[in-house]
Amino acid sequence: MKQTLLGVLGWLIYRSMSWTWRISWREPDALRDALRDGRPFVLAHWHGDIMALLPTVRRYRMVTLASSSKDGRIITTMLKLLGARVAVGSSSRGGASGLRSLIREVRANHNCALAVDGPRGPLYKLKPGVLEVSRLLDCPIYYASVSCDRAFHWHRAWDRAFLPKPFARVRIEWRGPVPPLARHEDPRDPVALARLEQLMLQAKRDGRVPGQQSVPEIAAPSTATPSAATVPEAAVPEQTA
Repeated sequence: MKQTLLGVLGWLIYRSMSWTWRISWREPDALRDALRDGRPFVLAHWHGDIMALLPTVRRYRMVTLASSSKDGRIITTMLKLLGARVAVGSSSRGGASGLRSLIREVRANHNCALAVDGPRGPLYKLKPGVLEVSRLLDCPIYYASVSCDRAFHWHRAWDRAFLPKPFARVRIEWRGPVPPLARHEDPRDPVALARLEQLMLQAKRDGRVPGQQSVPEIAAPSTATPSAATVPEAAVPEQTA
């Protein structure tokens, strides 16, 4: 009960702030077509970008994973009030049941959104879950580049989270698609992980958030040669919420 009340309070505070934001976004043509045709996809982002992305949950019919911990129940309440579907579980607790629930929701005409370095890091280290979900559902991955012109920062938090300030300009760009792995491919493969991690790190660097700490340069394995399918598509003209 306490966690639910805290979740409602968090939602009220967040909603009163996000209502003032001026949000624009860019989407590849393939993502717009998938939305129009009801074809599923996976949205990948870094954990620290979550608070800037939450206003998009209804547009993308998002379902995501949340922990069954006390903090997770607070987040679940907030997500549901914002319009998201929530599968309970994480890589550290209830993961298998959470994954099954997530897949059921996607097959019921929702789209999966995953914080690829969550729930506890390490920061900017991609975990195999996003590749596994994409492989099981045979659907592409789109990944986020987020910018805003003013923000509050939690520099001591493991995910370096930020929250756009009132009346901030927020810009969200989705890049991709990155095709799903074949059924016989292993989502734990270091080359596959490094390929997507490099794309997402570059997207993070391209985002502009004043006060944000720099993103580290990480060399990809020499065998990780990105295919043409992983090159971001030309995006459609910017849209405004």
